[in-house]
Amino acid sequence: MEIREGLTFDDVLLVPKRSSIVTRSQTNLQTKLSRNLSLNIPIISANMDTVTESAMAVAMAREGGIGIIHRFLTISEQVNEVLKVKRSGSIIIENPYFIRPDQTVKEAVEYMREKGVSGLLVTDADMKLEGILTRRDIVMLESDDQKKLVKDVMTSDVITANFGVGISEAKEILRKNCIEKLPLLNERGHVKGLITSKDIINAGNYPAASKDKKGRPLVGAAVGVKGDFMERTEALLDAGADVIVVDIAHGHSDNALNTVRLIKKAFPNSELIAGNVATAQGAEDLIKAGVDAVKVGVGSGSICITRVITGSGVPQLTAVFDCAEIGKKYDIPIISDGGVRTSGDATKALAAGASTVMVGSILGGTDESPGLPVMRNGKRFKIYRGMASFYASLGRKSKETGTVSIGDDLNDYVAEGVEAMVPYKGSVTDIIKQLTGGIRSGLSYCGANTIPQMQENAEFMKMSRAGFVESQPHDVDLM
Repeated sequence: MEIREGLTFDDVLLVPKRSSIVTRSQTNLQTKLSRNLSLNIPIISANMDTVTESAMAVAMAREGGIGIIHRFLTISEQVNEVLKVKRSGSIIIENPYFIRPDQTVKEAVEYMREKGVSGLLVTDADMKLEGILTRRDIVMLESDDQKKLVKDVMTSDVITANFGVGISEAKEILRKNCIEKLPLLNERGHVKGLITSKDIINAGNYPAASKDKKGRPLVGAAVGVKGDFMERTEALLDAGADVIVVDIAHGHSDNALNTVRLIKKAFPNSELIAGNVATAQGAEDLIKAGVDAVKVGVGSGSICITRVITGSGVPQLTAVFDCAEIGKKYDIPIISDGGVRTSGDATKALAAGASTVMVGSILGGTDESPGLPVMRNGKRFKIYRGMASFYASLGRKSKETGTVSIGDDLNDYVAEGVEAMVPYKGSVTDIIKQLTGGIRSGLSYCGANTIPQMQENAEFMKMSRAGFVESQPHDVDLM
């Protein structure tokens, strides 16, 4: 048997090349996410329940990347996360939230809190506008006033515009009348949409945001290979998910391949990503099954112990090299998933042929990751866990069956991931800027302005352990 040598990010360096780049701003990080979708930066937040829900996906899209909503939710909960992302940056909200005039203020407050909005349109049963209810209308009400009807406290004199109004004209109406929300009506007075000043401001604040054809943020969502995956896929696509990710630890399996075929047959126009695989044959089989991008990485994640438990895996850089060769043959993008700890690791993955990198632990301790910070020894942390960890597996079972019986055989839950705590890091925006800044510098060192150009120019050099030590800060006391 011939035993190959596998390499990962710490085993190599990129050889510096002559560069004509004067400033990092001359570099272009646009790249392909899948066959028909592009991003402005090559970064994806992982579909993990301690990494990506709507807050993370919104932040990623605003910076030019994309977030993949994890699947460890009910279908309705996952759909709601997708809808939150789509509404967050849509200048024209096509389906604004509304309430009936004969409902109570208490119901309105609970609905606003549930949907995370500051106002509701008040309509009759035919969707004819009768008023608007905002926090300004209810903020001074006493607790006993919660029993009042919406029609008794709403604003009845509402400034509106015709559906189809131009953005510049809508902006002028909002400014002139000092209002934050502009309902859009058809000729019969029926609500057809809503424009808010916040959405217009956000559109200007995030010029590099990744958007769909309607100007809404891009967002992806994950599905499994068992149970309700077809129903879940349909609901997510109906909600506006731009890409579906078939999420399975061992993507080179009949389960994964059959799932890809079924989804593509039922939804031929959907963008479909699947993985994870670590070999050229795995990538080719998924491509032939119908995927639009392949996710590469087995056992390389910071909280993944697949290689320890199963003895299987391929060092990440070699896996990317092998799969990228197949991806190039079929013109299908490769996503490097796992093992990225620094912008240098991300640059190496991209230079090796990946179009994007998926990151988890780097983002796990940020404000936008799900969960609240916890204190330990006077420092703040957030929980971060692998999706094949013991408690994630129990959570998956509870979502699939509605309960986990005390009589369940716990030997069925063989963990291939661990639970951990990562330091609290603040806003994810700062992390993304550091990552993209490092990648831009990496392009310049390779004498490239774009990611494809870097892939053409890249020359890797294997280094010894002494070389790795030399690459780190050494012979100094760090402050």
